[in-house]
Amino acid sequence: MIVLIARRFAGLILTLLIVSALLFAVMALLPGDPASVMLGTSATPETLAALQKQLGLDQPLPLRYVQWLMNALTGDLGTSYTYGVPVAGLIAERLTVTVPLALLAIGISLVIAIPLGVISAGRVGSGIDFAAGLASQIFIAVPGFWVGLLLVMLFSVTLGWVPAGGFPGWSAGISAALKALLLPAIALALPQAGVLTRVTRTSVLEVMSEDYVRTALSKGLSERRALWCHALPNALVPVVTILGLQFTFLIAGAVLVENVFNLPGLGRLAYQALSQRDVLVMQTVVLFFASLVILMNFLVDMLYLVLDPRLRGEGR
Repeated sequence: MIVLIARRFAGLILTLLIVSALLFAVMALLPGDPASVMLGTSATPETLAALQKQLGLDQPLPLRYVQWLMNALTGDLGTSYTYGVPVAGLIAERLTVTVPLALLAIGISLVIAIPLGVISAGRVGSGIDFAAGLASQIFIAVPGFWVGLLLVMLFSVTLGWVPAGGFPGWSAGISAALKALLLPAIALALPQAGVLTRVTRTSVLEVMSEDYVRTALSKGLSERRALWCHALPNALVPVVTILGLQFTFLIAGAVLVENVFNLPGLGRLAYQALSQRDVLVMQTVVLFFASLVILMNFLVDMLYLVLDPRLRGEGR
C-alpha cells in the first residue's frame, strides 16, 4: 500500500510540473503585452522597455519559468500588474468567498441527490423514479447562471428575502455572509445534484443486485434497511469519484455565477484578470484550478483505498 501511495504521489508531482510548464508557455505566447496594457497606447518605446525590464519580460522564457517556479515554491507568486499587491494574498482573499460557496453548494447537492437517488433506486419504474429522473435531467440541462438569474428575480426582486448580489464579508457575521451565498450556492448545486442523483441511483441498483444483498433480503431483511444500511455504503465509490470532480468544477465553474451575483470570489478575479491582461494573476488562478483537479483526483484515489480494501493489494 505504501508503494502504491508513493507511486501515485510521484505521478502527482510530475503532472503538476508538466501542467505548470505548459500553462506558463501558453500565457507567455498570448497576444498582447502586459506592459503595454499598463502604460496605454501613448507610452514611449523607452518607457515601455523600462517597464518590461522591471517586470522581467525582457528575459528568455525558460529563465522566466524557472524563476517563477522557484519563487512559487517559496510562496512568492509575484505582484499583480493591475492591483499592485502580492498575487498569493489576492488569491487567498478571494478563496474566502469561493471555497465556502463551493462547500455550501456541495452540501446542498448532497442533501438533494443522495436521498433522491436511493429512493429512486428502491422504486424502479414507479412515479417517484420517473419524477426523480425528470428532475435530474432538468437540473443537468439548465445552466447555472440562468438559474441564478431566476432565483434573483424570485427571492430578491419579488419576495425580497435575500440580497440580489454582493458579499458583506465574514466580518458582518456568519448569518449575513451565508445569506449572501445561499442563492449562488443553489444555482451551482442544482446541476451537480442532477448528475449525483443519477450516479447514486445507478450505483445503488448495481449493489442491490449483488448476491449478499439478495441473500439478506431472503432472510427477512427489510428493503429499506438493505437500501440505506447495506447498498448505500457499498455504492459510495463512484459517488465519491463524482463528488471529488464536482468540487473542482464548482471552484472553477463559479466564474459565471460569481459575476451574476457580483461576488468577490476567485472566478470573478479570473474574469477581471483576463480583461485587464494581468498575466501573473491569470496563470496563477488557472494553475490553481488545474492543481486542484489533480489534487482532488489524488485524494479520491486515496479514498478508494479506504472504501474498497481490495484495492490495497495493488502495491504488492
